[in-house]
Amino acid sequence: MTIKDIANVLEELAPLSFAEDFDNVGLLVGDINKTVNGILVTLDSLENVIEEAIAKKCNLIISFHPIVFKGIKKLTGKSYVERSIIKAIQKDIAIYCLHTALDNAIEGVNAKICDILELNKKRILIPKPGTLKKLVTYVPQEKSDDILEKLFAAGAGKIGAYRNCSFTVEGIGSYQADEKARPYKGTIGELHLEKENQISVVFTKDREHDIIRTLLKHHPYEEVAYEISTLDNPLSSIGMGMIGELSEPIDEKTFFEILKKKMNVSVIRHSAFLNKKIKNVAVLGGSGAFAIKSAKEAGADVLVTSDLKYHQFFEAESEILLADIGHFETEQFTKNLLVDYLTKKLPNFAISLSESITNPIKYY
Repeated sequence: MTIKDIANVLEELAPLSFAEDFDNVGLLVGDINKTVNGILVTLDSLENVIEEAIAKKCNLIISFHPIVFKGIKKLTGKSYVERSIIKAIQKDIAIYCLHTALDNAIEGVNAKICDILELNKKRILIPKPGTLKKLVTYVPQEKSDDILEKLFAAGAGKIGAYRNCSFTVEGIGSYQADEKARPYKGTIGELHLEKENQISVVFTKDREHDIIRTLLKHHPYEEVAYEISTLDNPLSSIGMGMIGELSEPIDEKTFFEILKKKMNVSVIRHSAFLNKKIKNVAVLGGSGAFAIKSAKEAGADVLVTSDLKYHQFFEAESEILLADIGHFETEQFTKNLLVDYLTKKLPNFAISLSESITNPIKYY
């Protein structure tokens, strides 16, 4: 398989179009058409991880965090980023990153945290805006069902738990073909009126290329009239963070003991205890201060996240318990998630879970 083949499999889980605008995802180092001998999955693609890939004969590293995040003007080996990139290039090792594409995926980073904490009824905490689009096109009535079927097969018409969703309006279309045209119906130089259906279907933005390609391939007209718009409707299956429920309400200190054990942490930075039971748990892997308001609005009793600053703890305002367990700690199981996913999708392929320690933070 090539890196492109592996990337296609990964994008079934976490389409790159779901990543945040500020992010740097996809293939960061290497040739997309290169044949893959083995895959090493890691949280960070540091020098020690690249050495591990060499030892394990893996020429593709799938990393959660991007080693290249800000612009690089020189490659002189003066920083850990430059050294990692140079070593990867020298050893012909490719690096592919998912980061916020996986953060926003329904079965991504935060779903894994929910599973570790054994939360039920999990749902997206902050739906991502701008991920839903709508196609409107005009089709001869006798071809309407066929075009709809093809668009559905390409991924259009999915709304939550519903498939093959569309809206159709009957009308009259008009066109006049010139000498160079090859009209589906009508006579060159004469105005033609055609009974048409206006078809509307929605789709997630990662499917846009396939939707347009399918429409142009199967539409009977030489020139296809269509329009695509981005909808403001929130989509419950894509977004940051998750909220779920414990099977039974428990007191705050008991919850913290369970949190420590399941997430392998020795210390928790937290806001003041509220002396109430914990039932609804919000989680957001990585830096999650921006989710405090959403967690409160969703009725969460606690938000488990990381990288909270001093003044952000005040935002709890005696409404929610904030638990900062560490950046690495919230995302540590992400590589397990990816290995499990790839192993199921590629059962006969060499996939390794990185054993290298990449957490830069120590506790004394």
